[in-house]
This record gives sequence, C-alpha cells and structure tokens, in this order.
Amino acid sequence: MQITFSKQEQVTVMHLMGDIDASNYTSVIDKAQEAYNDGARHLLLDLEKVPYVSSAGLMALHTIARIFSGQMTQTKDGGRPVFRSLNPKQDTSAKDHVKLLNPQPAVEQVLEVVGLKQFLEVYKDLDTAVKSF
Repeated sequence: MQITFSKQEQVTVMHLMGDIDASNYTSVIDKAQEAYNDGARHLLLDLEKVPYVSSAGLMALHTIARIFSGQMTQTKDGGRPVFRSLNPKQDTSAKDHVKLLNPQPAVEQVLEVVGLKQFLEVYKDLDTAVKSF
C-alpha cells in the first residue's frame, strides 16, 4: 500500500495505491489521523488504484469517516480501532467531510452492499468532488 497526499483548494486528497486489507488498514487510518491532526477537515479518498478492499479496509474507511466527523476513535489494547456503527441520523457530517473518488467497480459494489455509500458520496472526477465540499 502506497499513500500520498495532495491539496486541491481546501480539500486534502489522500491517494491510495494497492489493496486495503488486514496488513495495512491501520496505516491507512494513521495517515488519515495525521492529516486531521495537521488541520485537514475535508478529505477526498482517491480509490482509483485500489483494486480490493477487505473487511479490515472497510473498517479503515469507516474509522476515517468517524475521525473527520470529529468523533474520537477508541482503540483496543493492541492499538486496533474499535468498530462503532455510523448512525444515519447522527453521523450526517461524515458526508460533509469525507468523500470518495473513482472507486473501481468491484470496490464500489462492496461499498454499496455494506451501506457505506449512504455515508460517503462517490465522485468520478476530481473537480466535481472538490467543489462538493
């Protein structure tokens, strides 16, 4: 997994390259947390080069949405994040602060099946995604 960042106006773009799975999901969360700690409040996750997202990867996306919604994350003793559900009535701010760019069809289908697309908007082009914040 390679992670790089760029800035588009007031939006931090997190470019992910490679599978998001149990071997690296905590690194994805940590990098997003660092961006938040450094002042980023609008995050666009570029998933164009992510061919696969495991259940651990879904947890990473979920946790990032919670971080950027201003909700504190809790960790287990081993440092792994504790899964807390997103509530459509309480967690509307996730859509305001975290959005997805160019997920591959298989990844987008998984996001739809597990319900993350109701919390995270998906965009096909960078300009439209940036303007949506």
